[in-house]
Amino acid sequence: MTTLHVNGRAYQVAVEDDTPLLWVLRDTLGLTGTKYGCGIAQCGACTVMIDGTATRSCQVPVDSVGNADIRTIDAIEEDPVGRKVVEAWVAAQVPQCGYCQSGQVMAATALLKQTPQPSDGDIADAMTNLCRCGTYNRVAAAIRQAAG
Repeated sequence: MTTLHVNGRAYQVAVEDDTPLLWVLRDTLGLTGTKYGCGIAQCGACTVMIDGTATRSCQVPVDSVGNADIRTIDAIEEDPVGRKVVEAWVAAQVPQCGYCQSGQVMAATALLKQTPQPSDGDIADAMTNLCRCGTYNRVAAAIRQAAG
């Protein structure tokens, strides 16, 4: 059994040590807001925050997490910064298809928690998640709005 601390709650899970965190979140805990995109940590659809750092969960073995604080999109609005990001996302009408947006919101929240007033360069450096619909300008605008 492994204990995970997800969204402020402790969970006991019986999974193989090398199971990617993404699959534990989705399949074992039923937290399906975090998406599978590429499986090689390139697209960012699976982004969660681990101890406040945006992390691509598809390549994180569950046994490497330890006692870290894991935050997912499923509870992001419980965080004041996360709530501001979601509000800005809605106001800026960021999503088109929406598939990548959970990872985008998580990466943006991590950025604003670490850098409350990011420059355009900070935004470009932090927001490396892929969006097939090309909503990058709206993503950046929503981050600037949430920071304001």
